[in-house]
Amino acid sequence: MIPYILNVGLILTACVCFYKLLLKKETFYKVNRYVLMLCLLIAFSLPLIHVPQQFSLRKNETSAISTNHIVPVKNSESDKNINTNNTTSVQPNTETKSSNSFSFNQLLQWAVWLYWFGVIVFALNFLLQIIILLYRVYSNPVIKDGKFRIVEVKGDKAPCSFGNNIFINPEKYEWDVYNQILQHEKVHIQQKHSLDILFAELVLIFQWFNPFAWLYRKEVESNLEFLTDDQLVQKEEVEKSNYQLSLLKVSAPHFPLSLTTNYNQSLLKKRITMMNTKKSSIHTAWKYFFLLPLLVVLASLLNEPIVKAQDNKTASADKKTEHYNDIKTEGYWFATIKDNEIRFRFTQDESDHDNYNGSEFSLSDFPNLPRGTNGDFKLTRESGTMNFNGKFDGNQGMGRYKFEPNKDFKDYMSAQNIGKIDDEDLMTFFFVNVTKGYFQMLKDEGFNDIGKDNVVALCALKVDKTFIDEIKTNGYNDVSMENLTALKALNVNGAYIKEIRDAGYKDISLEQLISFKAQGIDKDYLNKLPKTTGKGGTMSADNVVSLKALNVDAAYANSFKTLGYDDIDAEQLVSMKAVGVTPEYVKEFQTLGYKNISSENLVAMKAQNITPQFIKSFEDAGYKDVDIDNLISLKALGVQPDYIKSFKDAGYNDISLDNAVALKSQNITPEFLNSFASVGYKNISLDNAVAIKAMGITPEWIKDMKAKGFNYSDINKYITLKSLSEK
Repeated sequence: MIPYILNVGLILTACVCFYKLLLKKETFYKVNRYVLMLCLLIAFSLPLIHVPQQFSLRKNETSAISTNHIVPVKNSESDKNINTNNTTSVQPNTETKSSNSFSFNQLLQWAVWLYWFGVIVFALNFLLQIIILLYRVYSNPVIKDGKFRIVEVKGDKAPCSFGNNIFINPEKYEWDVYNQILQHEKVHIQQKHSLDILFAELVLIFQWFNPFAWLYRKEVESNLEFLTDDQLVQKEEVEKSNYQLSLLKVSAPHFPLSLTTNYNQSLLKKRITMMNTKKSSIHTAWKYFFLLPLLVVLASLLNEPIVKAQDNKTASADKKTEHYNDIKTEGYWFATIKDNEIRFRFTQDESDHDNYNGSEFSLSDFPNLPRGTNGDFKLTRESGTMNFNGKFDGNQGMGRYKFEPNKDFKDYMSAQNIGKIDDEDLMTFFFVNVTKGYFQMLKDEGFNDIGKDNVVALCALKVDKTFIDEIKTNGYNDVSMENLTALKALNVNGAYIKEIRDAGYKDISLEQLISFKAQGIDKDYLNKLPKTTGKGGTMSADNVVSLKALNVDAAYANSFKTLGYDDIDAEQLVSMKAVGVTPEYVKEFQTLGYKNISSENLVAMKAQNITPQFIKSFEDAGYKDVDIDNLISLKALGVQPDYIKSFKDAGYNDISLDNAVALKSQNITPEFLNSFASVGYKNISLDNAVAIKAMGITPEWIKDMKAKGFNYSDINKYITLKSLSEK
């Protein structure tokens, strides 16, 4: 939970820095509003997404076994040999190391408690503000103005709004100022700005410790005020200078609740400055496109890579895995003898035979089982002794159990600085048979920073010295405990490593080996891969994994060769398979005369769901031999023949597909062009139409310019005038 919250905080920080550096001074306030809200949503959802391993910029922490799932361990002779070797250990300063570990864990626990305490405090503050607002709404006189509710408050409080309620003291203001305030707050209400504020406040509940979250909340509020001011001053009945003067008159010592949209006095100077700032040019819109690569980099840096080791083989191992962490140190046992094994089930309820955790032991571990009558028996391991009381009737037995921890072993493990050790941990050590010798073996192999979860996972999977040496002998001297766990769970051994290297992957990394094994990639599969590296060399390991994950084989690649695609590389094959490009799909277009469509265009066409019917619809409209690039642009922008027909019906008979793309990109309609007839401009050329819309020229703007003496017969002069006013 805490890593997730921290990742959310980092993404929020990056987004607010991006906004302040590139977007804050732009006058695209409506776009900025959506960007700010989108970033908040992304901040909380992006950390939940796993990125493909080949795109991750962090070390792969693949682990094929959860620390809460332990593979059943039988006390075989090989295990005994492991556990009895290297039993000599140096006795460190037990008290000091235990104290340090305890202090760190306590500090971490306190940090978690402090975080949740802050969440509770800010959540209560949020609810209190809601209650106060509701009280004011229903306890003060109200004037209904359509869908707006004007709540008359007393005292020296600044006007504000929440939902469809406007809070104002009418006695404080002259009629002009009062009316100006109402218009301002009505814009907030009409555009539902309260939702933005509520969302930002909810974010603060969970990011209260993050100063950038508070800054983000401030930027959300500021942009809403800029947006409202901008829309008001564009109205004919609002004179900019008078409006700015009214802002200065609206001052109050008592600030409203933070949940409301309000006349924030600290923003006055910025608001007036932004109202007098020239409008941003459409040519600065490129800045917004940098948000996507920023988020991609953040995901690659922060997000967990897809754990490819969790394939069918690992899942099969997990089915055999037993849960020991939930077993209490005493309770009831039920057992079944089968062949040379005893299957024990442990539960807290004598009548509950279904909800239990269990383990398998060798029958030879219990030479004196009580048969027919109650009796005591036990099993002792280094971590402690499991004492049983009960009886067996035939192959079935039941009774009570109690685990007795070994204090000396507990002291030894605590002294190794592997974290706080309690009786439940010792019982987990008992089930997987962790010994001092095993722990010392790990240290001798160079694993110094060993955690208790690592020990349990490695011992449960029987990762012994022989296996570790086998991995190191094959050149992987810096193998981590997490990788050892995954390698053992997937049965990656020296023979498999040799097999993959013999297939041409001499420098394959451990993470790639794990991915290979998890995907079931072997020498036979590699030999059958399509020879489509595009560079004449061996296909990269990451591409192999991608091909296998998408079930791309030589048959799929060869199916395109018969259609003339001899040089498709691995990346292109992956892309084609991912979007569903098939030979049948290609043949449909070849039948229409499109013989040389590139693989990149095939991917783009399929991703846009371009069909022969789509092409035919334009042919029926009189457009023959439509270029592939035009097709992609038309589909991406949603241009249909009906859209083109609407312009032809308006008198634009020579409209080309390039014209249609340009017009649609600016969302130009015939109605928009016809609206200029009211100011004396009919039959505007399509090129001029695009320029007019891009520059933000409207009939109202032209009327305003004519009133100021700019009376032109050529609309191109208005385009020039508008471009000069933007500089």
